[in-house]
Amino acid sequence: MALSHRVTPAGSGQCYLGGRIATLEETRALDRFLAEIERRAFRMAQIATGHDDEALDLVQEAMLKLVELYGTRDEAEWGPLFHRILQSKIRDWYRRAKVRNRWRLWLRPADDGDESDDPLAAIADTATPAADHQLKTKEAAAALDAALRALPLRQQQAFLLRAWEELDVAQTAAAMGCSEGSVKTHYFRAVHTLRTVLGNHWP
Repeated sequence: MALSHRVTPAGSGQCYLGGRIATLEETRALDRFLAEIERRAFRMAQIATGHDDEALDLVQEAMLKLVELYGTRDEAEWGPLFHRILQSKIRDWYRRAKVRNRWRLWLRPADDGDESDDPLAAIADTATPAADHQLKTKEAAAALDAALRALPLRQQQAFLLRAWEELDVAQTAAAMGCSEGSVKTHYFRAVHTLRTVLGNHWP
């Protein structure tokens, strides 16, 4: 999946930050930051949405919003700010998806036995049996992926931001738009669920 993180629009030769033309040093710094963050950000959005194209759109929208609103901020602030934007967009997508799924269920004929739109069925189909205690690396990764996708959104966000992005509690709370106490609760529940689901495969 190709990602485009360039700050400067193709052919324009200029980048605007806060209504002014950015310096070459500022543009390069933003490009470096976005290049470093884009793959992990895409993976987070992919886990949350289950769709490559949707994830790509969310990440690119978040990148553009970061440049537009916070490109002039200190470079050390970009990480937490970017994740706050991305998580907000993921929550918006999640709410829209729930509405779409609800309409699909209401409008589906009563005798329609197709379960292709059932998110729980999709999760079950992607889960990897844990009976074999010597799973190969690929199978273990698939099990973790399925377990992460099955987490409630807020638990998923807290776990990925804390364990994957290594944000502290305060930064995670800012990114998620909630209290630090909520972050701790969501993270604890996520870890407990993952330990239970993954069993001996938990590192």
